[in-house]
Amino acid sequence: MKISTKGRYGLRAVLDISLHEGEGPVTINNIAGRQQLSERYLEQLLITLKQNGLIKSIRGFQGGYILAKEPRLIKVGDIVRALEGPLAPVDCVNEDKLGECSRTEACVTKIVWEDLRDAITQVLDSYTIEDLILESQKMQENSFDNYSI
Repeated sequence: MKISTKGRYGLRAVLDISLHEGEGPVTINNIAGRQQLSERYLEQLLITLKQNGLIKSIRGFQGGYILAKEPRLIKVGDIVRALEGPLAPVDCVNEDKLGECSRTEACVTKIVWEDLRDAITQVLDSYTIEDLILESQKMQENSFDNYSI
């Protein structure tokens, strides 16, 4: 399984919002500039994240984006699933498509795909935005020259 730019950029955008939320709602322009992303592409990602209840938009002159939940309640897996879809490596272990494979009862390899799906889910759900904020602060304290999110 390969995480596309949707998942990677979406995670960076949510982390950027969380790191700058104390300054007020964060604009697409500011996120795009700091993260070196296209505003148009970023806007598509933010719409999906908003529809999935991970961020909120504030309209108006002082508008922008804020987190819809506390950082400790937003898992990396929530963001990746919102933007990439189910984490299943193959359809036969995708919860959204169970029963679509005629071999599912007699397929010995299914256990491999279930374990892989579960391992991916466990790793992505073991990190929260709060964890990444703390890691970001550690990196800044250690003055890494190539520090970025």
